[in-house]
Amino acid sequence: MSMTAAPPSPQSGRSGLSLRELAIVVLLGGSVGAVFEAIGPNPTAPGGPAGPPTAQAKESAAIYDLPPIVTNLGSPQEIWIRLEGSIIFDPKTLPHPEAAAGEVGEDILAYLRTVTLKQLEGPIGLQSIRRDLNERAATRSGGKVREFVLRTLVVQ
Repeated sequence: MSMTAAPPSPQSGRSGLSLRELAIVVLLGGSVGAVFEAIGPNPTAPGGPAGPPTAQAKESAAIYDLPPIVTNLGSPQEIWIRLEGSIIFDPKTLPHPEAAAGEVGEDILAYLRTVTLKQLEGPIGLQSIRRDLNERAATRSGGKVREFVLRTLVVQ
């Protein structure tokens, strides 16, 4: 087997890798693979050091979807907002999430009626709204809600 490549065709110019370049790429790829193999298995892969999640870890958190919340903003009042979200909680501390979800939903509705369009603008505005909603969900539930997940937010 020869390590030289055929000259490129005059019509297409240089169209690909020479055999020498291809051999270098293959060797580099093999070397990188060997390094990753030497490091060990992927810790996030199933069966890796972390292993598959246990049944206890799966049961320690549950998610409950809130009904969509639609209201007008505080300013300008002709702008409407639709929010869909979920709460994450521990089923051991919150066995009936429906009641807590109703209270959290009411509080979010009241909060959204005070928000201005300017507060929603940009990534900082969205981050601020997420932080406020998380705080309100935790406060309203007495700390039983771990997190409020903002799934959709439509302003019209």
